[in-house]
Amino acid sequence: MAEVIGVRFKESGKIYYFDPDGKSFSKGDKVIVETVRGIECGDIAVANNAVNDEEIVHPLKKAIRVANKEDIKTVEANRKIEADAFVFCEKKVEELGLDMKLVEVECTFDGSKMLFYFTSDDRVDFRELVKILASQYRTRIEMRQIGVRDVSKMLGGLGICGRPFCCSQFLDDFHPVSIKMAKEQGLSLNPTKISGTCGRLLCCLKYEQESYEYLNKITPRVGSVVETREGRGTVTENNLLTGKLKVSLERRPEAIPAEYDRRDVKLVKRPRHEEPAEE
Repeated sequence: MAEVIGVRFKESGKIYYFDPDGKSFSKGDKVIVETVRGIECGDIAVANNAVNDEEIVHPLKKAIRVANKEDIKTVEANRKIEADAFVFCEKKVEELGLDMKLVEVECTFDGSKMLFYFTSDDRVDFRELVKILASQYRTRIEMRQIGVRDVSKMLGGLGICGRPFCCSQFLDDFHPVSIKMAKEQGLSLNPTKISGTCGRLLCCLKYEQESYEYLNKITPRVGSVVETREGRGTVTENNLLTGKLKVSLERRPEAIPAEYDRRDVKLVKRPRHEEPAEE
């Protein structure tokens, strides 16, 4: 076990662990820490806490101090520099005729580096742009090409549910989402209905996937042969969430399928496409 503090550098960014170095920090405090990018100012997301060594990437860098008034002024000054750099860079991108879209500019706390995030469908030769930016701001310039999901996380917006994007609100990182999840949850496979504003599959498909996997295991699929209190029949429809099944009984094939609870039937045979292949 080791004592750590969790620091977040963006409102909905990933939490990084640091060594509190014997100091006590409270959630919400602004703290100055040393990172691989240099000295940075972040927010305490997790106060002093003990975690397992397996959860830590060693060696842990130490927290320097709680941010003071001068540090806050430096952060505010950097925000103004970032806004100015964004406008300046956009102008130069247009003048140079580069096929790229600027998304965000970041300035490290100590001013040793400026990061320019952009999107592009193709590879961009931005060497001339970097020279111009380095000459203008007298610091190290780094250009980073990002994907559409990262853009949504940075810029934010409203999803089809009417709420702010999950990625810009609370998701620390992106998790793999597959079309298989939409199938198992019984959703329409229409791309416009299962895709987010970024054009990728909705992140929220991941939230309930474990529950749907469990329900799929205990609920007879459509086409399964089951034994009911009224005899054997075939499942024609199922509802995973309510556990209700519609079964066409063998002794009354022309009748409307009867409704049962999954707890009241016994699986006899799985659908043909789910049966294991003969060796």
